[in-house]
Parts: sequence; structure tokens; C-alpha cells
Amino acid sequence: MTLLSVERLNKKFGGVVAANDVTFALAAGEMLAIIGPNGAGKSTTFNMVGGQLRPDTGRVVLAGQDITGQPPRQICRMGVGRTFQVAQTFLSMSVAGNVQMALIAHHGRTRDVVADAAALYRAEALALLARVGMDGEADRPIGELAYGDVKRVELAIALAAAPRLLLMDEPTAGMAPRERAALMKLTADIARGSGIGVLFTEHDMDAVFAHADRILVLVRGEVIAEGTPEQVRANPEVQRVYLGTSGHKAALRARRAAHG
Repeated sequence: MTLLSVERLNKKFGGVVAANDVTFALAAGEMLAIIGPNGAGKSTTFNMVGGQLRPDTGRVVLAGQDITGQPPRQICRMGVGRTFQVAQTFLSMSVAGNVQMALIAHHGRTRDVVADAAALYRAEALALLARVGMDGEADRPIGELAYGDVKRVELAIALAAAPRLLLMDEPTAGMAPRERAALMKLTADIARGSGIGVLFTEHDMDAVFAHADRILVLVRGEVIAEGTPEQVRANPEVQRVYLGTSGHKAALRARRAAHG
């Protein structure tokens, strides 16, 4: 079942073409990675899907609904969650408190925050933290956590909106290799177990080739390849302009790790 359909998105900044007829689809429960060299148009495409940028032309359709150019808040209400390259959390609050705040916002009860914030959606927050393996840290200030654990909490925060689609911008940035692998495996397990589609940008080729179901390769705003990790890895044009020898070796390492 197609969850997200991106149809011929175009975006220019002055005379610079950032996206040129970008087209792809994402199924429910699928992990789709957008990769490419710096300046390829990854962030532009990602932000047009999330509502941070309005495309010049083209459409973004979520589960049959046209969401093109809608503001991020409205897109979130329609079932799109997002994590960021730098984790977005309230460092002075507890781990559970951060997730509770997301649940409060999702349920439209922000007026109750002053009186009842500590009690609102506590059980639901703990359940979400359990999904990401962080329920044991529920009452710790989030500012005390290691960065890899903060990224797990951010994932729980994104899940608080009960998304159908999850957008992840450089999810493993700033993390150690072992933490990267653990976070991406966790995300893949959640996505495939609950039918959430995941669209993510990533520079870590080990993470991409180990966990993406399909990969979209952008160069200078254009899609030059799309397919399974095996198909993209074997594509001569992708090898020439992006992966190169080191990327090819990283892809092989990731495949071996993913299959034990």
C-alpha cells in the first residue's frame, strides 16, 4: 500500500535548481533512504515533504490526501512525525516529561499543562519509552543522558503523535558507530512492526545499506537511481558520482553486519 507519493517536485533558489522533477513513493512499513553528495537536494526534498519548504511545482500526497505546501503543524496533525539532526528536547525536564509534553500537544490539552502536566498521559509516556528501551530512565533529567539515549527519547517523542509517516533528518548524526546501528535497527523494527513508513536522510552508508528497504540517490537535484540496497550498490553511475570505492566497501560491511 502506497503511503506517500511525491510527484515531480521542483524547487529553485534564484538560479540554482535544488530539486528537478523529484518523484518517488513510499509504502507503509517501508524504510526509504535519501542519499547523495553535499548539495544534492536531499534537505530541500525532505523539507518539501515536511512542509518547511513549499515546492515551486509538484505534489506531495499522504495516504491519498494532498499535503503540498501545508505548514508543518498541519502536516503533523495529518499523521507525520519528525526527528531532527540535532535532538529537540527540553533538557531541564525528565525523560517521561518530554514524552508527556508531546502527548499533551498531540491531544490538544496544552491548557492543562500548568495544573496537571506531571500526571497527564504518564502511562502512555512510559509505554512509548518502553518501545525504545528507555522506560528505566523515565524520571531522570534528560540532560543527564548520553546522546545516543537522547536520540531514543526523541524517537519516542515523535511516536507520541501516532504517525503514519516518520521523517528522520540525519538520525545518527553525532552518534558513535554502535549507537548508530542500534538506533537504526530499533527504528526499522518499529516501522515494520507497526506499519509506519520512514523517510530518512543519512550520510552514514553503513546505516543506510544495513537498514533501508530502498534507497533514492540524488545528485544536483535529480534522481539518478532508485532501488534496493543491492541495486543501488551495483549501479555504475552511483559508484562514479557518490559511493566510490570506500562507499562500496562500507555497503558490503553493512550487508554482512545486517545478515550476521
